[in-house]
Amino acid sequence: NVGLRALLEDEAASVAAPVARAPGYRDRIALIGLRGAGKSTLGPLLAGRLGVPFLELDQEIEKEAGLGLGEIMELHGQPGFRRLELAVLDRLIARHPKAVIAAGGGIVAEAATFGRLVEACLTVWVKAAPEAHMQRVIDQGDLRPMRDNRRSMDDLRAILASREALYGRADVQIETTGRAVADTLAALVEAVGGRAA
Repeated sequence: NVGLRALLEDEAASVAAPVARAPGYRDRIALIGLRGAGKSTLGPLLAGRLGVPFLELDQEIEKEAGLGLGEIMELHGQPGFRRLELAVLDRLIARHPKAVIAAGGGIVAEAATFGRLVEACLTVWVKAAPEAHMQRVIDQGDLRPMRDNRRSMDDLRAILASREALYGRADVQIETTGRAVADTLAALVEAVGGRAA
């Protein structure tokens, strides 16, 4: 006998509820944001500057499963993928007290996994304009967005809008649109405190 509004307000409150931070969480930096924002470019550079390992969560998931992400989704569905994502994230956190971790763009949509990331890492939202996301994905060799460019842009804008509040929970936000990599890296190093290992 609970109204819809009350249910939705409870869910929204749980998503935005403050998370207790683990000791030393600032030594593990997690880059979040959609594909094409610049996580895979900035991550290794930041890790090199700080003298810590760079880890891509999606690659670690593929190693753990012995399958590509698409195959994992086909065989185990979204719930199976999300369980594996959390398990691999927990393993990385346990093994690497200092690291830069690039997370998949959808990690924010899974409350338990995103909560774990926020608890154990200093989070950085690597932001870009939708047009920059699209062009970078195309530059990576993925031409699927070109098949229906207008619809793809509309979908991308909708995804960004739906996740903005979640990405906005990050400790730091770095805009990459129209900025040279060196300038963005310098801003990122300063924002995370620039402490070497």
